[in-house]
Amino acid sequence: MPNMSLTRNEMPVQAPDVRNKNFKEVALGYTEEQAIDEAKRCLGCKAKPCSTGCPVQIDIPAFIARVAEGDFAGAYKVITQSSSLPAVCGRVCPQETQCESKCVRGKKGEPVAIGRLERFVADWHNAQPETEVEKPASNGHKAAVIGSGPSGLACAGDLAKKGYDVTVFEALHVAGGVLSYGIPEFRLPKTIVQKEIEGLKALGVHVETNTVVGRTISIDELMKEEGFESVFIGSGAGLPRFMNIPGENLNGVYSANEFLTRINLMKAYKPDSSTPIKAGTKAVIVGGGNVAMDAARCAKRLGAEVYIVYRRTENELPARAEEVEHAKEEGIIFKFLTNPTEITSTEDGWVKSVICQEMELSEPDASGRAKPVPKEGAFVEIEADCVIMSIGTSPNPLIKSTTEGLDTQKWGGIIADEDGLTSKEGVYAGGDAVTGAATVILAMGAGKKAAAAMDEYMQKK
Repeated sequence: MPNMSLTRNEMPVQAPDVRNKNFKEVALGYTEEQAIDEAKRCLGCKAKPCSTGCPVQIDIPAFIARVAEGDFAGAYKVITQSSSLPAVCGRVCPQETQCESKCVRGKKGEPVAIGRLERFVADWHNAQPETEVEKPASNGHKAAVIGSGPSGLACAGDLAKKGYDVTVFEALHVAGGVLSYGIPEFRLPKTIVQKEIEGLKALGVHVETNTVVGRTISIDELMKEEGFESVFIGSGAGLPRFMNIPGENLNGVYSANEFLTRINLMKAYKPDSSTPIKAGTKAVIVGGGNVAMDAARCAKRLGAEVYIVYRRTENELPARAEEVEHAKEEGIIFKFLTNPTEITSTEDGWVKSVICQEMELSEPDASGRAKPVPKEGAFVEIEADCVIMSIGTSPNPLIKSTTEGLDTQKWGGIIADEDGLTSKEGVYAGGDAVTGAATVILAMGAGKKAAAAMDEYMQKK
């Protein structure tokens, strides 16, 4: 029987006053019974509006129908025809603004919990005994992927399925890109990321870590000396931005990238860590995106009283509603219409406080959001011994500066067409390296498009 409930099955989670003291995953996942019950809320629309909202075009009604039947293996097979990272996407994709926003059930109630069902299916599959993956027959062509984040992994996976000899080059010592260094354990356990990567390796993808393209080897060398016929640049946007206000060079000021990398990759939150990090007793996080929420929730778990300072109102927050809700539940304090102008110092050079200008909103700016303007003479001082800047990132200029004939935007993004083709023959790009910081699933969509274009290019050679 169909489930015509207007509300979705709630996701079991750790209690807020428990989870804000540990780094274990917050959401616990559906049981089989909950997943089947939720899947029965799907109407199986023939037009598949939900799939039009998915950047990687998963056949959502088809996989949900199989969940409703209890055929979880069949559901996984449907998902993986389009997505290389289902356990990741089920956790971190903004489904509420993509597939779920198109769901017909959302017109008179809550949409089907598509993301939660995708996560359930992927977790169910990963819990089964491992079976040998059939490696595709080689087609004799060789491709390189720079960066092992979501766009690079999606591109590598699609090419490997077509029989290409694919090598992924990663600058850090662990593969996964932002999935490994940027997203905290309590949102995306690293064992899941590595499990997905092992699945790609089983398809024949080679992963070379500790390889900084542009220093260790150049793109031109990859193509001219190493025999790679086509290259995909998925190096992300890992260069942090700062506000250039007084006091940003003080001890206790971090970029969100550094703070999260040290926590996620270097496990700085562990008591026995060889590279511990301090969040102090009071931490101020500047910014309102998902990265700001991640940094704030990590600082809270390190024992700090945490403030998020944002120059617009809650209505303009770019972070996912779920992440904002979780942050509030965990005791994060939000200071809206507040913009830092100076970080003050103790006598020994550490952060003492953050002086902020109070703001008010005027007409929308180029982004379409209401523009914040200073409120004359209105300032507030927030005591703090840690400040984390989370106001955006840019692509690292290293690849551009070492690659002849590669055109970029003024802000650093690589110029590429809708299929990922750059100004350099045989070289494609996608994800944050092209668009600037965006979502995991959009990066994956770009990687898949580029893989299709690279396939067409190499088959003509």
